[in-house]
Amino acid sequence: MEIYIVQLNDTIQSIAEKYGITVEKLIEDNGLAQPNHLVIGQALVITFPKQTYIVQQGDTLKEIADSFDVTIMQLIRNNPHLSDNKTINPGEKLVISYSTSKSISTNGFCYPFIKQDTLIKSLPYLTYLSIFNYTTTKEGNIFTYQDETNIIKTAKEFSVVPLLMASTLTPLGEQNIELAYNILLNETYQNNLINLIIQIMKNKGYQGTNIIIYHLNENNQHLFFNFILKISQCLHEEGFLLFLSINYNITTNNKNHYANIDFSKFNDIVDNLVFTQFVWTSNYIPPAPVNNISYLRELIKDVSLKTPSNKIMISIPTIGYDWTLPYIPNSSNIYTLSLDTVLEIAYQTNSVIYFDENSLTPYLYYNQFYSENIIQHLIWFIDARSYMSLTQIIIDYNLSGNAIWNVMSFNPQLYTVITSQFSITKLITSTDS
Repeated sequence: MEIYIVQLNDTIQSIAEKYGITVEKLIEDNGLAQPNHLVIGQALVITFPKQTYIVQQGDTLKEIADSFDVTIMQLIRNNPHLSDNKTINPGEKLVISYSTSKSISTNGFCYPFIKQDTLIKSLPYLTYLSIFNYTTTKEGNIFTYQDETNIIKTAKEFSVVPLLMASTLTPLGEQNIELAYNILLNETYQNNLINLIIQIMKNKGYQGTNIIIYHLNENNQHLFFNFILKISQCLHEEGFLLFLSINYNITTNNKNHYANIDFSKFNDIVDNLVFTQFVWTSNYIPPAPVNNISYLRELIKDVSLKTPSNKIMISIPTIGYDWTLPYIPNSSNIYTLSLDTVLEIAYQTNSVIYFDENSLTPYLYYNQFYSENIIQHLIWFIDARSYMSLTQIIIDYNLSGNAIWNVMSFNPQLYTVITSQFSITKLITSTDS
């Protein structure tokens, strides 16, 4: 796999010819909604499959999968258009396999209002699906937002393990540290919360829980450990999985903040330790990279010294953020954008995409004309170069895999980067709930 950066006067045809691939393949691998709207500085993924097959008259997907000793799920991952319509036509070229380096687990995060077609497109690439539908309230009670039964059912049909995502956050990402401490300091509230989580998982068909914790530091780590130990014992006795997602702070760029936290205490009590960065527009964060990948690498380097690498996951963000400038704390507007939207804004405003070598993430500036005023914007986002840097951390430290925040919109370029390097682990085969 290679990454090409769009230059002045490039066209989708000229790039395809340069690498000896079809325009259709280039468009599909990168999910180009507007293939003729290329932007200077845009990153494109160029893949070279290990094995391909030309469909013959009378072929079926199952027959092709069986003949190459692969799964239908793998064919769908390597040929994303098949998720929309599993019909194949004679003469069609299918990607059978890539030269992958290892198998990894992938954990996608979603809200219960995810569109069904987006969910179906995303599930072939996932091992786990963490569903954000429950917020912990006072006294360890749980508030739910809407019914997610169909999401759980669909996930299992694609051999994806559904995880109940539990936190003190609202759907807008608003934190309540006082509420978190109320639970951490009160065993009665803890017992109530744990019992409710187990009850919901049994009733809904979840197979595990993903607990998100904020504000972990040297002084309070014993409180979090005691709580996670208790919930671990209860969940594992019932046969459920337990994931622990730690929201690390990249804005401080202060690696020493975690130097005195003993993550190894969680080694034997959680099934996966996920280092992630949840960012919501409601947080009113100042303009900054969506993810500081260089800092994350240093963090994982330290953590992996005491924690088994096969229990560590790192997050991959899929969304960008658009700030109005100059930035005014608690006042400036911040917008969440998909990669498609970022690229279309760049094209329509004739902007150039730049790349920050420190955080390993792209950004751009553009002007918005409103009446007689000009409003400047700054967008930080993630592209193929960032995905490659993140997957390289997985390879270098032999990690369990990644956690995708989030899968509410389908991101073909991300999945191309993943599937061209890794096989995706599937832990369940039955679609029965």
